[in-house]
Amino acid sequence: MTKAQLALEDGTVVTGEGLGTPGISAGELVFTTTFTGYEESLTDPSYRGQNLMFTYPLIGNYGFSGLSAQSDSVQAEGVVVKEACPSPSHRHAQSSLTNYLLENGSRGISKVDTRALTVKIREKGTVKSAIAVGDYSGGEVLDAAVSQPPITEKDLISEVSVDEPEVLAGSGPRMAVVDTGAKREILKNLLERGFHLTVYPYDTPAEEIEATDTDALFLVNGPGDPKRAKNPIEVVRKLAGELPIFGICFGAQIIALAMGGNTYKLKFGHRGANQPVRDGSSGVVEITAQNHGFAIDEDSLTGTPLVVTEKNAIDGTVEAVKGENIYAVQYHPEGAPGPKDREDQFFNTVLEITEGQYAKA
Repeated sequence: MTKAQLALEDGTVVTGEGLGTPGISAGELVFTTTFTGYEESLTDPSYRGQNLMFTYPLIGNYGFSGLSAQSDSVQAEGVVVKEACPSPSHRHAQSSLTNYLLENGSRGISKVDTRALTVKIREKGTVKSAIAVGDYSGGEVLDAAVSQPPITEKDLISEVSVDEPEVLAGSGPRMAVVDTGAKREILKNLLERGFHLTVYPYDTPAEEIEATDTDALFLVNGPGDPKRAKNPIEVVRKLAGELPIFGICFGAQIIALAMGGNTYKLKFGHRGANQPVRDGSSGVVEITAQNHGFAIDEDSLTGTPLVVTEKNAIDGTVEAVKGENIYAVQYHPEGAPGPKDREDQFFNTVLEITEGQYAKA
């Protein structure tokens, strides 16, 4: 057994068993309520800069296959679980949790009271933290937690974006994707509907995208504070009115900021596969997958081209906005935590709007 410690900025230090690679991982401690989907979560670029804690007590029972990975590596800085299954059972399983972390040079801690830690975050809000695997003193781990800058001051997008434009060929409309940390499942859904995708680095100027034969613009998920996505915000601002613009999660926040709205940090965020979203026109509530620590300020949208069309049924936060040829959602329709209603509704609407503009051109 390898010793591991988790330190929080409030001075809390807990000891458990180490998972994965020795070392220290500093990041904001956040929790997710998903029972499954841990491979998707750990490889989601939106978790860059964060230590991810699972509230479900047993993680890793069906193993890791690589089939559900949303990027090429583990993106969360570290992982916190109550119990890590040592011997997963599934026909596609290739690795256990600890081996998967080893393969990716990442680390985590198990045998800790995740319930108590979750209650602390729900009461006090997300906190800076550090996970240490190996022979470290409690003071060293606590210092790593406290000394890091808050996530609002971290520039994380450059760590998860492509370095050069990448083309994913399709036979339909041409979609420009500004990569702030795109999940593979988002791109897969667009490709399945025939889009010809060009995935651009986050710092690509609007003029470069505008100069191509592009029919629409897509803003994806990503880590950190959306206000630090200065170039993507400017891209949306310059191309609004020229191209249909769509967004998911971080992308929705970027669109809101570009259109004159504002965003704010949530106390502990929405992370899990059980967030209820109410449609403003029909009143229907559907369950969605979510992963975000920031939200759109509804009041700030007054006087902008955007209107709120869906809200979170628990806390009333903004879940979808629309404008003329603009459509963005805060939740992850591609996550499809149950029925695929939201997945099909969102991506089919993206296709219909784009094809409508494509036919007019």
